[in-house]
Amino acid sequence: MRQRAALIRTLVIDPDIILLDEPFSALDYQTRLVLEEEILTILNEYGKTVVLITHNIGEAIDMSDRIAVMSQRPTWNKKTYDIGLAKRHGSAMGARKDPEFQSFFDAIWADMDIQLGDHA
Repeated sequence: MRQRAALIRTLVIDPDIILLDEPFSALDYQTRLVLEEEILTILNEYGKTVVLITHNIGEAIDMSDRIAVMSQRPTWNKKTYDIGLAKRHGSAMGARKDPEFQSFFDAIWADMDIQLGDHA
């Protein structure tokens, strides 16, 4: 409910761009999926541009038109992906069911500076 209220407060001032910095990080998985759908619906209704910062690859894929994979420090844009699965299917859940979802996930994972077994 806090995330919904924060988004509504933000929309009241009618910004051109909305920054969502790890907006679902404190939520359980089911609540996260429901809120992703609600936020996509609201943002599409208001026609807003959103910059979503997240470490959750699946969340990025199912909500985004475009993903920028950032490097470790010093930070720079390693690669940009045009996604658009949520728009194509009309929902984040539809995006997760798309056959391209796993391909995007694997490619983005490969671009990240993480090796299995690393403990940062």
